[in-house]
Amino acid sequence: MPQLIVVGSLNMDLVVRTPHLPQPGETILGHDFMTAPGGKGANQTVAAARLGATVHMVGRVGGDDFGRAMRDNLRAAGADDSCVFTEDSAATGIAIIEVDDGGQNTIVVAPGANAHLTRADVDAARSIITASQAVIAQLEIPLDTVEYALNTARAANVLTILNPAPAQSLSTELLSLVDLLVPNESEAALLTGIETKDDAGVERAARQLYERGACAVVITLGARGALVLSEGKAWRIPAFQVKAIDATAAGDAFVGALAAAYATHRDLAAALREASAAGALAATKLGAQPSLPTRAEVDEFLKHAAS
Repeated sequence: MPQLIVVGSLNMDLVVRTPHLPQPGETILGHDFMTAPGGKGANQTVAAARLGATVHMVGRVGGDDFGRAMRDNLRAAGADDSCVFTEDSAATGIAIIEVDDGGQNTIVVAPGANAHLTRADVDAARSIITASQAVIAQLEIPLDTVEYALNTARAANVLTILNPAPAQSLSTELLSLVDLLVPNESEAALLTGIETKDDAGVERAARQLYERGACAVVITLGARGALVLSEGKAWRIPAFQVKAIDATAAGDAFVGALAAAYATHRDLAAALREASAAGALAATKLGAQPSLPTRAEVDEFLKHAAS
């Protein structure tokens, strides 16, 4: 398995189950409450580590209990936290997550220490970046730091993967640094201004992102699978059908598995199948990192799915 490095966010997730997602001004009684390590960067780090990859993380946490718990959790998953730095002037990031009985969610993030991740932190990990097969980034940290990390990786001929979440305006210069761009359908719509309510719209959005510089685009569509655009050709991959409990980390499981598999084999179709399995399995459990599947779980799932 490859060596990967994730440059991204670490948040403690505060999760409450609800019968339905509340409307503005509405107060409802929830079900269960839990805290769990999260943040898109940490989630993708743990997702890849549980699948057997050697994974390093670059990020920032506060000098608080949540920060210590985040570090402990990375180590427990087998990931390296030597480039997770402590920010004394800010608290560890948090995410407040509401999950309804159908598995849909809303998320509000307070970035905290994540907002203090800088180019200097990337420079501190430069030797690890240049020795890795892939660098994965998201947008829960400063955009300048994301672009600098992708530039550093591209200069070293290291595969670059960007999960543009939460979506924000991205320059052509940044997109041209991305080998694999992995938004979901709502993020693709926000990035392009193109509605993604049907397959034609999804493909138009993918083509715009491709034409703006991304080498390949994978738009995830939840239960509808994903649309892939690579080398100018578009195709769909189906989703595995499961009973969804919580979709919170399904996208992060998908990205982590895609990075680990594609960096190993450079076979996009095979990597997407493994990523789809990991995403489906993550949706069947509550919580972000607690739901991320292991190598044995993905292999077992694919064995039965293929039979």
